[in-house]
Amino acid sequence: MSHTNIDFFEILRILSEHDVKFIVVGGVSALLNGAPVMTFDLDIVHERSPQNLILMLSALKRLQAHCRYHPNKIEPNESHLESTGHQLLNTLHGPLDILGQIDDQKDYNQLLPYSHEVELLENTFHVLDLDMLIEVKKRANRDKDRAVLPVLEVTLKEQKDS
Repeated sequence: MSHTNIDFFEILRILSEHDVKFIVVGGVSALLNGAPVMTFDLDIVHERSPQNLILMLSALKRLQAHCRYHPNKIEPNESHLESTGHQLLNTLHGPLDILGQIDDQKDYNQLLPYSHEVELLENTFHVLDLDMLIEVKKRANRDKDRAVLPVLEVTLKEQKDS
């Protein structure tokens, strides 16, 4: 599936319409926090309660989500989503990475206090705070994270100074 028309906001809208509990992390989180960065996928950490998994599966079906690196386009199931691992998916509207945990095993409930609600296109969802995003990227210590850190830090400084 080619993603020449990536639309992360449509993915967020559909997840929100299905009342899925999630926190936007990664590059889209940086964007929603005002950082001028590029990203090629939407990363979320989801609540792994049985009820939320049902809601997530319904949203994923609507998004026609399937495992990104499997040749048979396998759809995610409940056992995939209840794990702490990463589900790397393609959807009708672009790549979606569903993460059970990030940053040394922090899950949805542990990250929730470090997030804030964003209202976008009449939908509300949680976004990881810029402070915590910076800390997560520092601890991850990957090349791509180190490359974006100066931009995130300048954005945070500008926000605090204004």
